[in-house]
Amino acid sequence: MRERVSRRAVIALLPPGLAAALSSTKSVRPLPAVGEFTRFVDPATENFIVRLTAPTSNSVLPAAPNLFVSSKHRILVCSSDRSGKFVPYQVDLRTGVVKRIAETSELDPRSLALVEKKQVVWFRDADALVEAEIQGKRTRTLLTGIEAFSLEPSGAGLYVLRHGKVEQIKGSESIPIADNASPPCLAHPRGKGCFFQRKTGDGASEFWYAPSAESGSQPILLATGAIHDPFWSNQGDSLLFLRDIPSGNVLLTEIREVNLDHASETCVSPTSQFASFAPNEDGSVFVGASRSKAQPNIILLLRHVRREMTLCEHRASHPAQVRPAFAPDSRRVYFQSDHQGKSAIYSVNVELLVEPTESFFQ
Repeated sequence: MRERVSRRAVIALLPPGLAAALSSTKSVRPLPAVGEFTRFVDPATENFIVRLTAPTSNSVLPAAPNLFVSSKHRILVCSSDRSGKFVPYQVDLRTGVVKRIAETSELDPRSLALVEKKQVVWFRDADALVEAEIQGKRTRTLLTGIEAFSLEPSGAGLYVLRHGKVEQIKGSESIPIADNASPPCLAHPRGKGCFFQRKTGDGASEFWYAPSAESGSQPILLATGAIHDPFWSNQGDSLLFLRDIPSGNVLLTEIREVNLDHASETCVSPTSQFASFAPNEDGSVFVGASRSKAQPNIILLLRHVRREMTLCEHRASHPAQVRPAFAPDSRRVYFQSDHQGKSAIYSVNVELLVEPTESFFQ
């Protein structure tokens, strides 16, 4: 079941004093006239939306499994072609100021990943894994010849995909643990191995799990078919993903989960035609971008009751590219859309709807 969550509905759930204070606000208070932030009211739900980057150039969020928001330092990292080609930028979430982090030659725009403890960002530039200081802007090449990479949330382990092989990096040593692999690769959140994908043709894929070299175990097939958007569960005991299911002339989508111990797949919840999605830190809530042309919305889905709530419209020309994702503390949702021009990044506050969470990143 899905419903719209309007600002009026949220106010109705608040204590009387706070509800009265919010209800008395008849217009949207302007944000400080610094940077690129623009706040507006979503026409479908009356929720406040903040556009973080100007739609005069393309701005792209990193892949959702990567850390791209620092709650501590109040920054967001993204890629933008405002200089003529995609390079990494940081957005100051206090002031709205957008600053270039580094120069690149052939950046993979979705590869950015914050390493918060070191205050650096990693990304793939051509076939190189590069580290750039967020403040000092110094860069160094860590590895070459890679197609993808994934860092464990703790920062302790690194996996790369190179020449079709998944490699576990241990100091200066590189240990192959799987072959015939294609991006993405996702390090296990507890350092026990890595997810990877194999393409099987006709839009179908296989999802695999390669245990770490220390285990001595062989890769395990987890799921196959029209599947996409893989995410590890918080504890790493299962993999979450979307499965597309044809039903007459309609393409339905379900959130599925497969357990690592016995590779059994279960349906977590049907969705309103999610083209992309992401779980929050503890997997209790999902955010998705609907591919419905009649209702091109960003939707919250409560896992326990399988209840959907419309958060706002995205109206993007390509719903699969909206890529909504939660902040590490689950207080905000970030997404991208080209409905006001070129691809821009947006933010919506959900702390009145979703319980805050803790993570490796806090």
